[in-house]
Amino acid sequence: MPLTAEQLPNGLTLWQDDAYFKLGQDSVLLGAFARPQSRGRVLDLGCGTGALALLLYRPGLQITGLELQAGPLALFRRSIADNGVPMAALQGDLRDIRSAFPHGSFDYCICNPPYFAAGAGKPAMGAARQAARQDGCCTVEELAAALSYALHTGGKCALVFRPERLAVLLIALQAVHLVPKRMRFVHQNASSPPSAVLVECRKGGSPEGLLVEPPLLVESAEYQRIYGK
Repeated sequence: MPLTAEQLPNGLTLWQDDAYFKLGQDSVLLGAFARPQSRGRVLDLGCGTGALALLLYRPGLQITGLELQAGPLALFRRSIADNGVPMAALQGDLRDIRSAFPHGSFDYCICNPPYFAAGAGKPAMGAARQAARQDGCCTVEELAAALSYALHTGGKCALVFRPERLAVLLIALQAVHLVPKRMRFVHQNASSPPSAVLVECRKGGSPEGLLVEPPLLVESAEYQRIYGK
């Protein structure tokens, strides 16, 4: 299938292929929501073609992507080379993260994980897209365990998820000492139900102090600014 080059809101170029999960609203909004510290060590778990890592990039951040599938990873590496940004793109299974990195290697993790339980959600086109949408290859619990292993105590992670499965996510995070500290729901407009939820967690610490931010509306000037319009 032909390759396409997408210009991201920050000016970087993302190489894509229709065979793999392509850039979507969730990655763009998660990239704007995440708040890694300057010069932090950042891990994009299940990075795919690298859209989220590239969206988050700014000079000083040390970003590493970990991806199981070779095809998307090759496109990410091409984007890294063409943009001339200092990132690492590694092939590996987050379920075997202990063989990829030492414990507590990262200050911040980002992830746009599979939304749906295996066999649920909208039908996917092809095995690569299905792996990106459904958690048959990686459960929420396995993802949470990988995030907790990668982060040092006090480190943070940011994810985007489906509101109707939020309880599943929070239970899995709590089990591995990842405490939600910021949350924001995404709505089409003020009268519509949420279509996504953005969550930032801290490893360790008190469960008190969760900040639920004002809703992010797709039909808003803020949304247009995130997209650089």
